[in-house]
Amino acid sequence: MSENVNPGRVYLVGAGPGDPELLTLRAARLLMAARIVVHDGLVDPSILAMAHRDARLISVAKRRAYHSVPQDEICALLVREALAGHDVVRLKGGDPFVFGRGGEEAEACRAAGVPVEIVPGISAANAAGAAAAIPLTHRDHASIVSFVAGQCKGLSEQDWTGLAGVGRTLVIYMGVKTAPQIAEKLMADGLSPAMPVAVIENAARPDMRVLRGSLAGLPAMVEDEKVRSPALIVIGEVTRGRADAPLAALATGMAS
Repeated sequence: MSENVNPGRVYLVGAGPGDPELLTLRAARLLMAARIVVHDGLVDPSILAMAHRDARLISVAKRRAYHSVPQDEICALLVREALAGHDVVRLKGGDPFVFGRGGEEAEACRAAGVPVEIVPGISAANAAGAAAAIPLTHRDHASIVSFVAGQCKGLSEQDWTGLAGVGRTLVIYMGVKTAPQIAEKLMADGLSPAMPVAVIENAARPDMRVLRGSLAGLPAMVEDEKVRSPALIVIGEVTRGRADAPLAALATGMAS
C-alpha cells in the first residue's frame, strides 16, 4: 500500500467505563464521524453502536494471558491506515493514558509522521469511585491516591512501600487474579490486615457489584464471590461505609 502525501490522523479516544452517557462530547463526535474504528474488547457494544453506519469496526480485543492482536501489530495497523489517508479512531476503555498503552501507540504514530490526538476518557478508578460512592480522596481520610497495575510480571519485586496506609488510597487495576499475592505483599510491607478494602466489579454499569472487607480477607472475598474482570481493588479508609450505601444513579439505571 503506497503512502498518502497527506496522512490521516489517529485519535486515541477514551471510551470511559462503558456507559455511553459518560463519553465526552469530543469522543462521541469523533466516533459518529469515523470510518475506521479500532477498538478494545472492553468497549461496550452500546458505545460501538454509536459509530457511523459505514464505519469499519476492527476489534483488537485483549484479555489477561490472551492477546488477539499483539501490541506491535496494533501500532502498525494504526500507522498503516493513517498513511493510506484514513482518519482512525482508536477506541480504548477508560482513559488511553491510564494503563491503556496509549503512550506506545502515540509514539509509534509520531515516529511514522502520523498526526495523533489524545481524547481523554473517564478512567475506571474515577468511574468506580463515583458509582460506588467511594471518594478516592477525602479531607479527613486520604490526601494521596496511587494507581498501580496488579498483573505486572514480578509482582513480588514491585516496590509499593508507602502507597497504602493511613491517609492514602491505593487503587489496583487488573488485580483480580493476583489478589492473594497483593494482600500478602501489602501485609508483608507492614499494612494492617484489618485495613478496609473494596472491590468494584463492572464499575458504573447496570450489573456493578461493590464488595467490602479487609485486606486479610481480600483473597477469600474475591474467590468466594467469583469476582471477574473488569474489577478494581480499592484499599484505604475511604472504603469504609454502609453495605447498603446508595449507588450512583447511572449504575442503577435511575438516571433520566
